Amino acid sequence: MAMALSAFAPQEIYFNKYYHDDSDSLKDSYCGYYGANEQFRSKLTAKELVFQVLKNRVDNIDVDRCCPGAEDPFFVADMGEIYRQHLRWKMNLSRVKPFYAVKCNPDPEILRLMASLGNGFDCASKAEIDVALSTGVDPSRIIYAQPCKTKSYIRYAAQMGVKQMTFDNADELYKIKTNFPNAELYLRILTDDSTSLCRLSMKFGASLDVTRPLLELARELDLNVVGVSFHVGSGAEDPKAFCKAVQDARVVFDQAVEVGHEPHTLDVGGGFSEDRFERFAVILGQALDTYFPPHIRIIAEPGRYYVASAFTLAVNVIARRIIQDPMDPSGNTHRLYLNDGVYGNFSNTIFDHQHPEPQILSCLDDSVASPLSHRPSQEIAYSIWGPTCDGIDIIAEHAILPGVVGVGDWLYFENMGAYTRCSATRFNGFTDNHEVIYISSEAGARALLNYRT
Repeated sequence: MAMALSAFAPQEIYFNKYYHDDSDSLKDSYCGYYGANEQFRSKLTAKELVFQVLKNRVDNIDVDRCCPGAEDPFFVADMGEIYRQHLRWKMNLSRVKPFYAVKCNPDPEILRLMASLGNGFDCASKAEIDVALSTGVDPSRIIYAQPCKTKSYIRYAAQMGVKQMTFDNADELYKIKTNFPNAELYLRILTDDSTSLCRLSMKFGASLDVTRPLLELARELDLNVVGVSFHVGSGAEDPKAFCKAVQDARVVFDQAVEVGHEPHTLDVGGGFSEDRFERFAVILGQALDTYFPPHIRIIAEPGRYYVASAFTLAVNVIARRIIQDPMDPSGNTHRLYLNDGVYGNFSNTIFDHQHPEPQILSCLDDSVASPLSHRPSQEIAYSIWGPTCDGIDIIAEHAILPGVVGVGDWLYFENMGAYTRCSATRFNGFTDNHEVIYISSEAGARALLNYRT
């Protein structure tokens, strides 16, 4: 279920005493690049707006009298945050055209905004091609970036006019020759992604000792190799991985020319994240300028960079247990059970190696200290669990919250836009279709999406 609100800019921002002010950490992540102060102020105001929308929503839910499911988890999605990330990209990697990685979060409003911003789409299946085309973009703005494709999906891409696609092995070339001989091919090469959160080189990428034979085979089959692609892994941590990958791509470009192809595009893949973006952009930009002249087209496949921080999830505490602490028999430990877990939107804890941090949204315990009071808050350690019957459904083994959280209270989790909803399941009968409240903290995004003002 989705719900679009007018993207208002209230005269007063509501705070309650549980609001988590992390302006210092935000300022650290936004320092040191052009436009940083303005971006920092916009982002801080946006976080306040998101909190107000969350708070207004839960204040209208009476968990003791509501209909079944009325207290289900819900998201607040700030399209303005995606817009700011796009401006940030253009300021730091103006040469590189983004092709948004649909798999990261295929939310229709995200795709609509991406299309309006002029971005392309990185798709890996028929379904992802369909949702990208549903935005009305030309098929030339889609790359089928899956080196090992289903035959019928290749034929479908041909029918839809999606010509750009990747390969990394000989069998793929034979499949493409049979099913889509006019495709525009990118040879995906192996990279060092050993420092990435999610390694991809274990599954995809041709090593440099086989790239020339593959290019020669493509030439023999009269297939059109138009470029080279690589991916340093999702959530990359070492910017030097980009530099080495660009160097290797230059080698393969030269091989392609020698064999008789006319490559014109380099796809630098994904791996970008919010907190390290500027540092990565500098190194990548320098490598591109060193090894690839201006007439070579450069594209990328960012996903989490755009959307991770745009979604905030609100969840309800459905149960609580206070038991003897197995590590300290003289004390107790608190367990909170939420109505969402690792089989749902917290699947990112398993598939994406994330560690979501809970914050209090609404709490009936008046002992929690207000930031305006002088008495210290009562910090309590909790373990936080999901709603299913599976013992692995644990969100956090140890989390500190400033007070006693009880049944019916609400928590919220920021940075829940990447690899969350897209990998949620219906295990134990819990829904994977949660309400999304769309807002925009930026006028530019409001205009593109035609949100009310």
